[in-house]
Amino acid sequence: MKNSLFRPFLSALLLATPLMLASCDDDKNEPEPEEEEELITTVRYTLTPSGGGPAVTAEYKDLDGSGGNAPTVGTLRLVPNTTYTGTVVFLNETKNPAEDITAEVAAEKDEHLVVYEPNPVGLLTITRTDRDSRNLEVGLATTLRANAAATGSLKITLRHQPGTKNGTAGPGSSDVEATIPVTVQ
Repeated sequence: MKNSLFRPFLSALLLATPLMLASCDDDKNEPEPEEEEELITTVRYTLTPSGGGPAVTAEYKDLDGSGGNAPTVGTLRLVPNTTYTGTVVFLNETKNPAEDITAEVAAEKDEHLVVYEPNPVGLLTITRTDRDSRNLEVGLATTLRANAAATGSLKITLRHQPGTKNGTAGPGSSDVEATIPVTVQ
């Protein structure tokens, strides 16, 4: 008689246990919601000569993203042996009015790094002049020195480094990468 009363209770308990465990594990197995990546269609780099004079701006614009039409790209035309102060702007021009992504990058500067890579390496000397809360460089503001007369290019990459920023370009992923022709003459 003991077995017959206990058996239905035990069967019900065994059936309910996996359901209870599954409902407890559901919260742990759900992926963390990812931050939605912003679309960046335009990179604009503006340089002002330190000694005065008109600003120089070059723009990389790819409104339909990679794989579609080729981007439109302006050339940076710089004076040899001249120092410039620079600012970079990131835009999403698929929206009207254009969305300025630069403000978001500035607000999240602990998670972003702008990387500047001249080619050839000696073409330009670039120093990032703005810092985040841990005193790591950000790169929205720069000082650029155009060296001897030459031609080449400048690759500007916005790196997204949430929780991994260490002052180098290595960690994280690229939000946008733009290569701009440079003429120093």
